[in-house]
Amino acid sequence: MNVLVLGSGGREHALAWAIAKSPRLDSLFVAPGNGGTATIAKNVPLDMNDADAVIGFARSENIDLVVVGPEAPLVAGVADAIRAAGIAVFGPGAQGARLEGSKSFSKEFMLAHGLPTARYKKCTSQDEAMDYLHEVGAPIVVKADGLAAGKGVVVAEDMEEAEEAVRDCFAGDFGEAGSVVVIEEMLEGPECSMLAFLSEGKALAMPCAQDHKRAFDGDLGPNTGGMGVYSPVPCVTPELEAAMQEIMQNAAAATAKEFDDAYTGVLYGGFMLTAEGPKLLEFNARFGDPETQVIMPRLESDALESFYMVATGKLDALDLRWTDQVAVCVVLASDGYPGSYEKGKVILGIEEAEELDGVTVFHAGTAFNQDDELVTNGGRVLNVVALADTFEDARELAYEACDKINFEGKQYRHDIALRALEA
Repeated sequence: MNVLVLGSGGREHALAWAIAKSPRLDSLFVAPGNGGTATIAKNVPLDMNDADAVIGFARSENIDLVVVGPEAPLVAGVADAIRAAGIAVFGPGAQGARLEGSKSFSKEFMLAHGLPTARYKKCTSQDEAMDYLHEVGAPIVVKADGLAAGKGVVVAEDMEEAEEAVRDCFAGDFGEAGSVVVIEEMLEGPECSMLAFLSEGKALAMPCAQDHKRAFDGDLGPNTGGMGVYSPVPCVTPELEAAMQEIMQNAAAATAKEFDDAYTGVLYGGFMLTAEGPKLLEFNARFGDPETQVIMPRLESDALESFYMVATGKLDALDLRWTDQVAVCVVLASDGYPGSYEKGKVILGIEEAEELDGVTVFHAGTAFNQDDELVTNGGRVLNVVALADTFEDARELAYEACDKINFEGKQYRHDIALRALEA
């Protein structure tokens, strides 16, 4: 099979890496890709949000399957156009992608279908948002309604922080994404995610993962796209996992009722494990980043075959197998992330890191400069993943690999997966 993966981050490198292991693969393309995908696939300079360009390329290269990585092309309806062109695509249409593209739509969907979630209010003006804040008080969660690259959420511990978050949204800090604001109650408990393959109104859940959103050790600093992640999640008991799976099944059934076209691809459920049971914080319409970077290494089934079966409505025939080994991922970021940062810093030591048994390095923000040197090209630069029998061994291995990799301004958290040891 010939496969095209859309995207340029660590998630897409992990997906391409998993697909590349399939004996069914003929040619693999990634658009636009990064320095890591260039080593296992052919990077192509396509605009992944331009459906006509993607379809034209797919036809010229006889592509059998398109895997859409990021949320933006999904929200823009790129998967709809590819599907309408008669090409198999892994990714939901624009209707389904609204579950991520609009937080207020997602909350309305959850409530309409009895999916447990936090109380909330949708606010369309700063005055309305401020009035509601003063009505409910802090702590409170303030979210830009639209896509904000994982940075439009503020967990405000006090009113001052909450008011600042509201002002930032309506001042245009997140562009159009902040023109509507969702304010919701802050739920208490451990947070984790469950991804599930969806097709024809049914769900097939993957193992849970738990990421670290804050920039600095001890869960301090601003929210990021994710500074590290691990899987499985020791605090998720079999009973909790079953409850989460039931919620994801109910969500899948709801997509079949709500949307004109079947939701096809992955649905990401972000959960808070409250004293009352699991509650949904959010939906994403695609694989999580960096969750994918620990889920794919644990997948023992053929990834390409799995994605194709989901894309062609054969979920019932899918047999997913997972390793019992644990995976820990540490994100190496540019100095200044999630704020402003410099690009173009030369990266050394990846080959030495990957010589360690059980270590894989996924590229999140890398490129090649004019001298063909690998350089930083984003806020999150590399995802250092270690697979081992215990969390203790996986953590030790991941951080040993991190020490072998160097670039100017390298920053990372030193406490990734520590909570897994304490569970």
